[in-house]
Amino acid sequence: MLETPPLALTIGEPGGVGPDITLGAWLDRHRNPLPAFYCYADPGFLTDRARRLGLDCPIAVVSPDEAVARFGDALPVVPLEARIVAEPGGAEESNAAAVIEAIARAVGDIRSGHAAAMVTNPINKEALYRAGFRHPGHTEFLGTLSSAWTGEPGRPAMMLAGPDLRAVPVTIHIPLRDVPAALSEDLILETCRIVDADLRRRFAIAQPRLAIAGLNPHAGEGGTLGTEERDVIAPAIARLRDEGIGALGPLSADAMFHPSARAGYDAAICMYHDQALIPAKTLSFAETVNVTLGLAFIRTSPDHGTAFDIAGTGKADPSSLRAALRLAAELRRNEDGG
Repeated sequence: MLETPPLALTIGEPGGVGPDITLGAWLDRHRNPLPAFYCYADPGFLTDRARRLGLDCPIAVVSPDEAVARFGDALPVVPLEARIVAEPGGAEESNAAAVIEAIARAVGDIRSGHAAAMVTNPINKEALYRAGFRHPGHTEFLGTLSSAWTGEPGRPAMMLAGPDLRAVPVTIHIPLRDVPAALSEDLILETCRIVDADLRRRFAIAQPRLAIAGLNPHAGEGGTLGTEERDVIAPAIARLRDEGIGALGPLSADAMFHPSARAGYDAAICMYHDQALIPAKTLSFAETVNVTLGLAFIRTSPDHGTAFDIAGTGKADPSSLRAALRLAAELRRNEDGG
C-alpha cells in the first residue's frame, strides 16, 4: 500500500469540459504543481480528446497503486468498464454508466486506502436522469455512498471555498419562493453542526466562527421586513451557542462580504443558493472550489459546470480544477494530522 495515496479524479460528463481541464491541468503541472492524481476514464476517449485539442499528452493505463510512479511522465488513467463515446458540446445518456461508475469506484478506492480523496469533474444531471439515475444530484449520490460506508444516515452540505471566502447555503437547489417554508431551526442547526465539525477536522480551525446571514433585507429590520430572523434563525443561533459553536448573527447579508467583515469569521452560512454563491464566485471564480461537507470521505470539485459551449475548443480554464486538487490534498493532510 502506498504511504501517500494519490487523488482519484472522475471524468465527469464526457461531452463537457471535464476531459479538457483534466488534460490541461496535468500538462501544466510543472508551472502549476499538483498533487499526484489518476483519472477514472476511457483511455481511448481521452486520447481522442487530446488529439482534437492539439495536445501532446501521454496517457498511462494504470491501477491506482501505480499512479504516483507514473504521474511525472504521463497522465495516469484507470480504465472504466463502461466505454465512452462522446463529441464535445452535449451530453449523451449512453455515457451515464461511465459517469456513475467513475464516482462509485473513486469512493471505493478511498475506502480501501488506494486513494486519499476524490475530485469530481462536472456532470450533467439531465442526461443521468434520462438513463434512470434516481438521485437528485451529484452531492446526494455521494451522500448515499457515504451512508453505505458508515452505516449511518447523513445529509451532506455544500461549501464554496475560495482564498477569500467560505460560504455554505442552508437551502440549495430549490426555487427562491420555496426558501422561507424550507427553512427551519433544525435545518440550520444540522448545517452549522456539519460545517463546524468539518472546519475543525479537515480545515484545521480549532474554534470556527460561523457568520449566519438573515433571509430578508437588513436581517428583517426587527420584524418589519420579515419574521424568519426572529422566529427561525435567531433561535437556531441561540441553540448553537449553547452547544459551544461560535455562531454570529443573524447578520444583514448586504454587509457580510466586504474585507473587514470577512476577517471576523471562518465561514458564512447563507439561507439560499445565490446568497452564498454570488459572493463566493464574484470574489474568486477561478480559484473557488466546491467542497462537500459531512461525508465519510473528502470530495472537492471545480465550482463551474460542464460548459458545453466551450468543450473541445481549447478555451476551458483548468484553474478551478487545480484548486480543487490542491484543496483535496490539503484537507486530507489536515485530517491525518499533518
